[in-house]
Amino acid sequence: MTLRNRNTEKLPTDIFDALIIGGGINGAATAAALAGKGAKVALIDRGDFAGSTSMHSSNLVWGGIKYMESNDFSLVRKLCKSRNHLIKSYPSTVQEIRFLTTISKGFRHSPRYLWAGTWLYWLMGNGFTKLPRLLSSKKIKHEEPIINTQNAVGGFEYSDAYLHDNDARFVFNFMRHALNYGAVAANYVESLGAEREGDLWVTKARNVMDGSTFDIRAKVLINAAGPWVDQHNELTRQKTTHHHLYSKGIHLIVPQLTDSQRVLAFFADDGRLFFVIPMGNRTCIGTTDTHMEHPEVDVTADDIAFVLENINKRLTLDKPLSQDDIISTRCGVRPLAIKGDQGSDRDFLQLSRKHVIDTNDDSAHISIFGGKLTDCLNVGDEIAEVMTRLGITLSAPDFKWYGEPADAVKQQFMDQAKRMNLDAMTAATSSEPLSTRLWRRYADQAVQMLAKIQADPAQADILIEGTEYIRCELEHARDHEMITQLEDFLRRRAKVSLVVPHEQLRQSSGLKEACRVLFGDDAEERFNSYFELHRDTSRPAVPAADA
Repeated sequence: MTLRNRNTEKLPTDIFDALIIGGGINGAATAAALAGKGAKVALIDRGDFAGSTSMHSSNLVWGGIKYMESNDFSLVRKLCKSRNHLIKSYPSTVQEIRFLTTISKGFRHSPRYLWAGTWLYWLMGNGFTKLPRLLSSKKIKHEEPIINTQNAVGGFEYSDAYLHDNDARFVFNFMRHALNYGAVAANYVESLGAEREGDLWVTKARNVMDGSTFDIRAKVLINAAGPWVDQHNELTRQKTTHHHLYSKGIHLIVPQLTDSQRVLAFFADDGRLFFVIPMGNRTCIGTTDTHMEHPEVDVTADDIAFVLENINKRLTLDKPLSQDDIISTRCGVRPLAIKGDQGSDRDFLQLSRKHVIDTNDDSAHISIFGGKLTDCLNVGDEIAEVMTRLGITLSAPDFKWYGEPADAVKQQFMDQAKRMNLDAMTAATSSEPLSTRLWRRYADQAVQMLAKIQADPAQADILIEGTEYIRCELEHARDHEMITQLEDFLRRRAKVSLVVPHEQLRQSSGLKEACRVLFGDDAEERFNSYFELHRDTSRPAVPAADA
């Protein structure tokens, strides 16, 4: 019986301290924090973990330098401290990276003014990162020849951080911690709404995979449904102080444009920050900022045209980027927390990604609005404090529920990898040594993979062409990562569908082999279902009326 099936069977059989609705970054961090501190926790998501906003980020972990322009210094200070804490807690995953920002003629601020701002930003981050630099146009062109400096007046370089791996993978690692601490979590289980009965919340849940329904009982209900927080609150008839506005952002994934391993930053034609971000042997470009009325979004031809037009103005490539260069796209909404009747278009462009915890003490109901990857540890700790206030006893309130294993554990792994000469098995097309990759993705669980590779060196072979995913990762994914649909593997546990063209995946014999490992007798059905349901995201969506 699979891990998911076991957990689904447990959900109706116990009374939990908390049921969390939603497995994005807010829900996953909350589950890990509460379970680690001793609470009895359940979590459900109607799709896969990190299946919405949390898999469409820029992969940046940053202190919110743009919020300095609106004088929101307290938020910047808080986010900088959160960024630093993540870098220290996840040194293999969250890493400092340089941002080289080019300023064009006529911009609202001079490079020197903005450079002075980066020093303030550096100080607000406790001087944790490398020092900022002021750069002339000539220096920018020397360091990054692909930047078009013809209309530039200079620029600057400063540090923030980014996720070396996929954002959805980062979220799942919180889910993995939660499961290790005893949480009962299942993807593809939908909440149909909940009622307060006496001292308990009774949530009607539906197993999306087979249609069966059952009840889940919990003392506290935590709504971490991301962009759908407001909709779920309607199901439970909860009145909250806050609600969401939605901002759509897209990114394009294209072949690698530069190997400098820094982020190239510009101000797009609409004045918004615009990035060229390293992604292994690919490059991620974006983003847009479009006010939406609902959280269901898709990439349009206008979105793609905006990104291509802006990037081609700012880079001098041998051949301008076109639709044909797009490997895949990312498209999601930023749920922006606002209070009361706020939210005019003018306010919209100034809204931050800060999180808000909205609690109804009388009904023991918590809603988490807004938020971003950078602030996830604060979300977990703050929810734990609210749970205590609501009368839930946490048996280990001071437990550190996040972070990589101790350095001594990592050193043992690296020593064993060195003894078996693991890094010599790294494929020539890989962007990093095998030992580094396996530790970052699996930490101490990677020790089991070393044993498999030692017994059969073919386990270190790349399975799917165009990726860095090796054979021994498949069995681990099948047994420990609750992969239910093929997209869970291709897009969220890994980033295969982001970096390999859609049609190449369809023809991949390695992917078909991966399906056999993951799904057994259902392999062909899951493979065919994926390509029937998922279009090539390098092409814009076709409106229903024109389809």
